[in-house]
Amino acid sequence: MRHFFRWILKHKALVIAVFAVGCIICALCRPQVQVNYDMNDYLPEDSPSTIALNVMEDEFEGGIPNARVMISNVSVPEALTYKQKLLQIDGVTDVIWLDDAASVYEPLETQDLDTTESYYKDGSALFTVTIDEEKRVEAAHAIRALIGDDNAMTGAAVNMAVATESTVKEIGKIVKIAVPIVFVILLLTTTSWFEPVLFLASIGIAVLLNSGSNLIFGTISFVTNGAGNILQLAVSLDYSVFLLHRFEEFRREGLDAEEAMVRALCESFTSILSSGLTTVIGFAALILMRFGIGPDMGLALAKGICFSLLTVFTILPVMVMLTYQWVEKTAHPSLMPKFVLFGKAVEKQMIPMVILFCMVMVPGYLSQQQNSFYYGSEHIFGLSTQLGRDTEKIDEVFGKSSPMVLMVPRGDTAKQTLFSSALKEIPEVGSVVSFVDNAGAEIPPEYLDKDTLSKLESEHYSRMVLTVDTEYEGSDAFNVVRKIRKTAGKYYPGQWQLAGESVSTYDLKDTITADNITVNLIAIGAVFVVLLFSFRSLLIPLVLVLAIETAIWINLSIPYFIDSTLFYLAYLIISSIQLGATVDYAILTTSRYLEFRSTLPRKKAIEQTISAVTVSILTSGSVMTLVGFLLGFITSHGVLKQLGLLLGSGTLLSMATVFFVLPGLLYLLDKPIEKTTKGITFYHKAKAADVKAAERV
Repeated sequence: MRHFFRWILKHKALVIAVFAVGCIICALCRPQVQVNYDMNDYLPEDSPSTIALNVMEDEFEGGIPNARVMISNVSVPEALTYKQKLLQIDGVTDVIWLDDAASVYEPLETQDLDTTESYYKDGSALFTVTIDEEKRVEAAHAIRALIGDDNAMTGAAVNMAVATESTVKEIGKIVKIAVPIVFVILLLTTTSWFEPVLFLASIGIAVLLNSGSNLIFGTISFVTNGAGNILQLAVSLDYSVFLLHRFEEFRREGLDAEEAMVRALCESFTSILSSGLTTVIGFAALILMRFGIGPDMGLALAKGICFSLLTVFTILPVMVMLTYQWVEKTAHPSLMPKFVLFGKAVEKQMIPMVILFCMVMVPGYLSQQQNSFYYGSEHIFGLSTQLGRDTEKIDEVFGKSSPMVLMVPRGDTAKQTLFSSALKEIPEVGSVVSFVDNAGAEIPPEYLDKDTLSKLESEHYSRMVLTVDTEYEGSDAFNVVRKIRKTAGKYYPGQWQLAGESVSTYDLKDTITADNITVNLIAIGAVFVVLLFSFRSLLIPLVLVLAIETAIWINLSIPYFIDSTLFYLAYLIISSIQLGATVDYAILTTSRYLEFRSTLPRKKAIEQTISAVTVSILTSGSVMTLVGFLLGFITSHGVLKQLGLLLGSGTLLSMATVFFVLPGLLYLLDKPIEKTTKGITFYHKAKAADVKAAERV
């Protein structure tokens, strides 16, 4: 590698030109990257709800109802007028109201109460609206302009529209706050006023290259778009810190700048690459998820870390060589303490910490498995947002409601009538809109209006729109999905298709729950293998992985103890992110311990190790914690909010484990580590005495 690094430093202009062209191209590509906010789009192609959606798109023009709009203080004629206005909005493909399920020209008191009150109650009209996925934002704005802020709208399409706009604004706000604070942290933890500029410049180049190159995917998920750049900044910052710290060490030894940089690159290459590989593997494990957001985020983040490693080994050394005189001219005494006393304090407390660690390990593992979860998008926006308040307002009047679309073979109207009656016997099914329910089984299709007929009948299928009185997700909603599927299987075995937000969420639950074990085992196994080759040890990888995994279990058990419901997607992703991002701290600590242990006894080696690594870990860890909590407190998107909060708390727990528990584990397992690690020899007093005696002779 020495020849490669010398070549890089001798061709500074070429390196800068290549990166400049790459940055320009990626800056132009970045705005072209599309963002998808619909989790259901990432279900596997072979899931029942995805198959049903594909069939419906082929057979019918309209999609699945995906919004509910409530207008208060209106009469039936006024509600009919609003229905026509809603239908005229660009992007609204269908509106279902009372006139589609009952006669509005007869007294409502004489008709089925359950049906009428599903659409009109206490002077309020509730419309079931279908919005084109390509025009969600524009249609949502137009509906809001029509109904005003006093009325309410909710549903999957509205969720996606709000998420599309709010997330972009909030991420921009987070970046504006995070970058200056990160700059201040770097000022405090480095020994030059100019070094933070180099750190942020090199990471900024890596982030730009990664975000622009996401165009190769065409579309990325909202999780990748919302958290990807910030995570890349937080996770890869320590690579630059490690390199420049080694460069400064060699400069203090009297080496000229270029030789010091080559030595720094060669000496830090293995540790930085090992840290980068464990992070890449932690992210890459997400690729194995069948739920598409996992591969989407895993590929983008793994690619981002690769870009970060590339910039650290190429453009950052070049920038340092061009500006090292500024770095040295703006050098200042360290603003951080030496942490010698902290090392002594850790050495005194490490055994009790290991005992506490062992006591909480099993309860942490068991309790994090007992969390309650949200799987879909219904609870993404809380009551602090207008969407959350609108949802609560609609639920107070009409109760929970979820539309579903059921498709059965066309033709046998008598059988469809019996089937419709069976569906209505399910207590949660409030109403059914279908050909046999609205036109009547005895009326030939050719006598119906073509627009009306096209919504209910296709070449091969009859479509039935069900209004189900449950939330979009939860045990009640999932039980209804099972009941409807069972009933459909009884009348049309192997011939029916069921779609809807609740149905997709039900399949989503099955998919991502099954992904959990696979992703975690692959991530842990792959990180273990990298550590096995990096340390050439059988025991060290086990100790490091167990330490960080326990921090993850404790982090994910906190929601259980405070009775908070987690988004399963955040729960699943944070496991890989926290492992990949914070195992670096354990790697650095262990590497320095082995280094000090070759010349020092156990306790002294622990003290020196903690004193040596604290600044580096605090620099990276404080940035990651800050970025996580900023994401958690600023964004209104529930999944991103939880992901940020879990990242912040998880980083703190990982740092605490590395500072207070890992030293005790290394101390207690000192002899087994020496015996199971190839190529190391620890200091022993007896051996040292023998050496001194031999020297005197």
